[in-house]
Amino acid sequence: MNIFSRYLIRNVFLGFAAAAALLIPLFTTFNLINELDDVSPAGYHWTQAVMVVVMTTPRSLIDLAPFIALLGGIVGMGILSKNLELTAIRTVGFSIFRIGLVVLVAGVLIALPLGALDEWVASPLQQRALQMKNSAMAKDKDNTNPSNVLWARKGNEFVTVKQLDANQQPQGVEIFTYKPDLSLESYIYARSATVQKDGTWLLQGVNQKRWLDRQKKVETVDSLEWHSIFTGMSLEELTMPADSFSIRQLNHYIGYLNDTGQPSVQYRIALWQKLGRPILMLAMILLAIPFTFVAPRSPGVGSRLAVGVIVGLLTYISYQIIVNLGLLLSLNVQLATLLPPLLLLAVALWLVYRFDKNH
Repeated sequence: MNIFSRYLIRNVFLGFAAAAALLIPLFTTFNLINELDDVSPAGYHWTQAVMVVVMTTPRSLIDLAPFIALLGGIVGMGILSKNLELTAIRTVGFSIFRIGLVVLVAGVLIALPLGALDEWVASPLQQRALQMKNSAMAKDKDNTNPSNVLWARKGNEFVTVKQLDANQQPQGVEIFTYKPDLSLESYIYARSATVQKDGTWLLQGVNQKRWLDRQKKVETVDSLEWHSIFTGMSLEELTMPADSFSIRQLNHYIGYLNDTGQPSVQYRIALWQKLGRPILMLAMILLAIPFTFVAPRSPGVGSRLAVGVIVGLLTYISYQIIVNLGLLLSLNVQLATLLPPLLLLAVALWLVYRFDKNH
C-alpha cells in the first residue's frame, strides 16, 4: 500500500469520524426523548433513562454505520476534490476505479472493528440497559403494561409468562397442555414463580384445571413444582429483542427454538442482518465516489451532503422495509437480508466503473 492509498484511507476515516460525531449526538437526543416518555416517579427514573441511552449508544453507531459511511465518504473525498488533491493523485496514475477500490478497503477496515464492537460491546451493553429498564419499570405498581411477555412451546405444552418482576422472577404464568387430538388436557395459572437452581420452577398461587372424560376438575394449591421448558438460556436473555443478541447468542437461541418446534425466522433474520449490514456499509461508502466526481469543480460539499442524506435515508428505510416484508411473508432469510446489500454494492461498483470510463 503506497502513500497515496494511505492518504485516501486516512481521509475516509476522518470523514467517517466527522459524520459519526454529527449524527450520533443527534440520534442520541431522539433516543433520550423517547426514553423520557417512560419515566415515572415510582419506577423508571430520568437518571436511569440517561444511562440506558448512554449504554445503547454503541448500538446506535452499529445501526447507523451504513448511513454514516455514505456521508463520511462524501465529506472525506469531497474535501480532497475541493482542494484538487484528487486531481493530483490521478495525475500520478490513480484511476477513479482504483480510488474506489482504496475506498472499499477503507470500508473493510472500518467494518471489521464495528463487527467486533457489535459482538462484544454493543450487544452486552444493550442487554444490560434493557434489563435495568425492565427491572425499574417492574417496581412501579402503577405500570399496567407488562414489561416482558414470554411464550414457549415444547411438544404439546405451551407456556406464557406475563412479565418478570424486579428480581427477574416470572409473574403471571399460564401453562396449557393439549392432547394429541388438540383438545385441552390441562390448564395451570400461577400468580408467580421462583426459578430454582436445578432449573425447575416453584409455582405459587396455583389454579389448576383438568379435563378427564369430559369432566372438568378444578384444584387450587399454594405451590407446585414444574419442570420448565425454558432451558439453555436465562429468562433475562429470552426477553431481549433479537437485534440485541450477539452472534453466539443468536446461534444458541435458534437451536433452542428449532429443538422445541418454535418459529425462529425473526432470529435467523437478525443473524443474517449482522452480515448484510457490513455489505450495505461497503456499498454506501463506495457510493461516495460518484458523489465526489459528479461535479469536481463544485465549491463545496453541502449540496452533495444534502443529496447524500436523502439517498442514505431512502436506502436505510428501503432495507428495513424489505427485511420486515421478508419476516411478514416468510421469504428466504438470506434472500431478504443479503440480496439488497449485494445488489446495491454491484450498482455502486458499476457506477464507479462508469465514472472511470467517462473521465
